[in-house]
Formats: sequence, C-alpha cells, structure tokens
Amino acid sequence: MSKYVSASALTGTYRVYKLSFMTGSLVLLTGASGVGKTTIASEIEKLHPEIVVFRSDALIGVPTAEEMTARYGAGPEAGSAWQREVTQQWLDRIVPILASGQSVLLDLQTRIAFLLEAIAAHDISHARIILVECDDETRNSRLIHDRKQPELANENMAGWARYLHQEALAAECEIIDTGALSIDEGVERIVSYLLL
Repeated sequence: MSKYVSASALTGTYRVYKLSFMTGSLVLLTGASGVGKTTIASEIEKLHPEIVVFRSDALIGVPTAEEMTARYGAGPEAGSAWQREVTQQWLDRIVPILASGQSVLLDLQTRIAFLLEAIAAHDISHARIILVECDDETRNSRLIHDRKQPELANENMAGWARYLHQEALAAECEIIDTGALSIDEGVERIVSYLLL
C-alpha cells in the first residue's frame, strides 16, 4: 500500500510517494495535446543531459483506430485500455533507471488514475504527477498554427483537457498552466523536482 504526504506547491498540492528502494526522482507530465508537455520535456532534455527524458508520443506514437479496435475492441473503453497498458509498460521500463539513481521525466498523455495505479504497482518512490494545461484558445492556437494539426483543435480535445483538470484536482496533483508561465519557468520548476 502506498504512503504519501501532501505538500503545498506554488500552484496547488501534489503527492510525493515514499515507498521502497528507488533513489532517482520521477516526474510524470500529462495533459491534452498542445498544452506544452513535449516542449517542456524537449527543453529539459537539451539543457539537462543528466535527466533521462522520455517523450512517449515521439517514441511509440498512437495506434490507428483500426489497430486500436483489433487489439482492444470498439468504443471509448478501447482508448482507456490502451492508455492503461502503455502507462504500465513505461513504468516497467523506468523502474531500473530509477533504481540506478538516475532521475526520469516522462511526457505521457494518459489518465492520472493510470499513473497512480502504475506508481503503486511498481513501488516507485519520489514520484510527482504534474498536469500541464492551458486555456482552450491558447491550446487551439498552438495546435493549428504551431503544430499544424488543426484536426486536434476540437471539442473532444477540450473535453479531454477538462477531464484531466478534474482528475488532477481530485488526485491533488500539481497543475502547471503554460498560458500563465513561460516555458523557461515551467522547465525551472520541473527540473527543481528532478534534481533534489
């Protein structure tokens, strides 16, 4: 059973897991497409080679609708099943790195519940889940103009962002608003958690 202590952060409350044998720190970034997770992770990767950074979409991508249906069935449950499985696989991969004493940043678009489940299942210590978000107008502008993915600037993505926000509040996770903070400020805050 996991034990945690709550502590105040600059923009909310977070959970710090103190479990068994890990010595490296882990930060898990989640959030909707276009909020700045990958931008922050890429900047940290450039500036801090001592931190192991994984940007999941760049490494594994997202299966097509046909692949998702073939493996997990049809409907919204298929996407959840895929997210849960991928989250567990990433934590399987990260555990040995943490055990070696290295700190890890994972940028993974998934439900917070699945992150909490994977942390508990792997007895990971020093883990922090952070929701990265911004307002709909900023996210849509980034998706349309910066990323050239206008198909993602839709009500489904806005609904996903709202869902993750409510999930973060319920789980007492820290929230970083990239509409209010610069990328440099977001990088600085996250690095401070990884380089304890």
